[in-house]
Amino acid sequence: MAKIERQWHLVDIKDQILGRSATKIARFLIGKDKVGYLPHQDVGDHVVVINAAEVAVTGKKEGQKTYYRHSGYPGALKEETLGKLRERRPEEIVRRAVKGMLPKNKLQKPRMARLRIFAGAEHSFGDKFR
Repeated sequence: MAKIERQWHLVDIKDQILGRSATKIARFLIGKDKVGYLPHQDVGDHVVVINAAEVAVTGKKEGQKTYYRHSGYPGALKEETLGKLRERRPEEIVRRAVKGMLPKNKLQKPRMARLRIFAGAEHSFGDKFR
């Protein structure tokens, strides 16, 4: 088995549509564009996403799209609109969108571990890119 060569990709999603950016990021994480792609192996790359706070959405999603979370206790269902979540944790919007684009299998967790998301333009992975 050959050693997997993982590259680093920097994705700036300022003023980009959320769903289209999420599919692009998911393809990098899966490694679908690589020559040695196999569906049962994790051959994807590392992805650093910047400007997550300034990602664009279409239509009325800013006020109508709702995210849910549950603690496991009775009556503990929390709901939050995209606008409120953008104020509180803008990275979470992109993380949830990308996770939804990945296959639901054992490779999802290690793929998500290679995703780094930053709300602004500053990041700590400057020396990794070619």
